[in-house]
Amino acid sequence: MSLTRKLRRLQPHLLRVTGILVSLCMLSLLIASSVDWDPAYRFTYSWLEYTDADGSPEAVCNCSAILQGDDQVLEHTKLLTFTKDFKKRVQIPDEYYINATQDCRKFKLSRKYITFPLSEEEDNFPLAYSMVVHHKNFERLLRAIYAPQNVYCVHVDKKAKDSVFAAIMAITSCFPNVFMVSRPVDVVYAAWPRVQADLNCMADLYNASTTWKYFINLCGQDFPLKTNLEIVRSLRSLNGKNSMESEQMPSGKKWRHKRIHSLFQSLQDTGQTKSPAPFNLPIMSGNAYIVVNRGYVRSVLEDSQILALIEWAKDTYSPDEFLWATIQRMPHVPGSLWPSAKYDQTDMTAIARLVKWAWHEGSEGLLEAVYPVCHGNHVRSICVYGVGDLQWMIGQHHLFANKFDTDMDPIAIYCLEKYLRHKALSS
Repeated sequence: MSLTRKLRRLQPHLLRVTGILVSLCMLSLLIASSVDWDPAYRFTYSWLEYTDADGSPEAVCNCSAILQGDDQVLEHTKLLTFTKDFKKRVQIPDEYYINATQDCRKFKLSRKYITFPLSEEEDNFPLAYSMVVHHKNFERLLRAIYAPQNVYCVHVDKKAKDSVFAAIMAITSCFPNVFMVSRPVDVVYAAWPRVQADLNCMADLYNASTTWKYFINLCGQDFPLKTNLEIVRSLRSLNGKNSMESEQMPSGKKWRHKRIHSLFQSLQDTGQTKSPAPFNLPIMSGNAYIVVNRGYVRSVLEDSQILALIEWAKDTYSPDEFLWATIQRMPHVPGSLWPSAKYDQTDMTAIARLVKWAWHEGSEGLLEAVYPVCHGNHVRSICVYGVGDLQWMIGQHHLFANKFDTDMDPIAIYCLEKYLRHKALSS
């Protein structure tokens, strides 16, 4: 019998086998999709938990006791963070990321990235993140907020070391929904380029996807206080509103937008008076961090009044601390609030960012205090959190906190990472 005739006789059998295999594949996909959304099934994801067996130097600390505020453990942990040997051991060199990401699958497995949606609720509510960073701690932040349905724009300061830039480039190359900004800028403290970095990411994110619901901007010293599911639920509860600090401008800050500043290596006050804001817009006080819907971002990119305000703000001091807050009080902007003082929102009532300012700290029960004293260090009057701040922080309603620094207290981030991952896999 010829080979052709044999193949013809086998063809019906091959078709039946192929049909069975296809059916089995479809059935397995249906089972997998139904299981993915079953909360009880999350307990089988034990391989995604952060455990002491991972070999992290910080594992010598008792995170459970730290989060419960155990004074003895906190004191021991704080002493550990002062030792040079420990600080050296916890740092991950740039070369590790450059080499490890040559095999993206192995890198994501070893770093325990969550590469599938943990719930249908999260899958149906994708988010967009702008991440303005300048050092490799970016990877731990990305890992803490990563979800495959979200989209991430990464802006690396052009002044960053070549090795840092190479490491971050290598990391982003492993994820289809994480990309480098198309137009990077030199970020200068308190100057316009800090805003421009976020604007460039806003534009890239808006064009990259039409499905995301909310935009959140981050810097390299931020870290989440909530899981992705908790963030989604907080944002859904806003019912389309935005959330950020937006208050009447204190008289002591008005010089920032009333005098012209020029940028040459650093920001300089020229002493010249600026013209009033376009359209007589009331300039509000706020900060650099926002949680806004897609319509707000569209307005920032396209609205003629806002574009005029942006041009006007380019020669002011720290425009990120009034621009977003001012746009938030323009009634025609989606998700905004009326400009009346009755609608003022402080950084403590907004959900965007938890920040401890030195002059608002105080002992418990002190009437003037907004929050407890900082257990870390202060940089530009802002608390760089230590492990002693964690118990208070995780009880707040904010989505993110600022500032963290692994050079000052790596254990604070480590314990927060473990806490959030366990919560994400068990809730």
